[in-house]
Amino acid sequence: MKKYKLSSILVLIILASTIIFTGCNVNSKKDNNTSGNEVFKIGISQLSEHPALDEVREGFEDELKNLGVNVEINYQNSQGDIANTVSIAQIFSKNKMDLIFAIATPAAQSAKQVTRNIPILFSAVTDPVKSEIIEDWENINENVTGTSDMAPTASQLKMFKEIDPNIKTIGILYNTSETNSEIQIEEVNKLASSEDLKVVTIGVSNVNELPQALNSIMKKADALYLLTDNMVASSIELISKTAIENKMITVSAEETQVRGGALITNGISYYELGKQTGQMAKKILVDKKDISEIPVEVSEKTITKINRNTLDKLGLNPNLPVFKKAVEVENKK
Repeated sequence: MKKYKLSSILVLIILASTIIFTGCNVNSKKDNNTSGNEVFKIGISQLSEHPALDEVREGFEDELKNLGVNVEINYQNSQGDIANTVSIAQIFSKNKMDLIFAIATPAAQSAKQVTRNIPILFSAVTDPVKSEIIEDWENINENVTGTSDMAPTASQLKMFKEIDPNIKTIGILYNTSETNSEIQIEEVNKLASSEDLKVVTIGVSNVNELPQALNSIMKKADALYLLTDNMVASSIELISKTAIENKMITVSAEETQVRGGALITNGISYYELGKQTGQMAKKILVDKKDISEIPVEVSEKTITKINRNTLDKLGLNPNLPVFKKAVEVENKK
């Protein structure tokens, strides 16, 4: 995926000149409008473009429409530049948005840094406490809450031996600037020994370092575990292609990576996670519930999904129990 680095100054200019005019409206029909004539202004700050984060946003917007919430949405993408997330939050604060929806950890951290007055919902954040977005999962004493994309790591690690009992070492690639990834690695290291697995990790600071890191980890690991890491998600086609060429099994923490070519996951749906967050937005905007009374939520359901094309290319037995209970995904176009 191509990335374009925008300077913070450019983002400020663009936002200042377009924020009034470029918001996309998500308006429901009058007979399904639960918010009366009131139109709520929501600013969406998304860290980068890739399927997982895009699906969070789509689920959020679709659920608001389904719930009959009349909103005017201004969507801004920082193109992976953390400095831009601050600029976006500043503009949203200046324009007195009714709510800010921050997608991914850096976007949420920046929004919290900028305003204490506007309700902030986040999603695609693994551990909001360790990321210092909130102090407590249950007792929200601030203007920030949302949904976590914490994956069911234990069940995912079990899949390696269920697919191939000879797997001894799993490799993890991650972005060194993402606290989400460090939190997930800590959890994997805690659980891996119970599955008789060793873990090797290689961190990269930008996408240009990924091909070399990928080639290196192929020599050290028997299989790959793919985190909910934004850099990994943005490069999933390269990672999957290289893994298939090396006949290496890939277990992912979430389903969009399986559509991109990873083999299997027992993971969350980011679209459903976005819908959950949309329900929280209704509580705040329409039902006038204090955000401090809404605890952080995790995904309500997980599902096992496989990429059949990848399974076939790896020459694996489709009749293994771990595959037979899985739902096949459609390949990414």
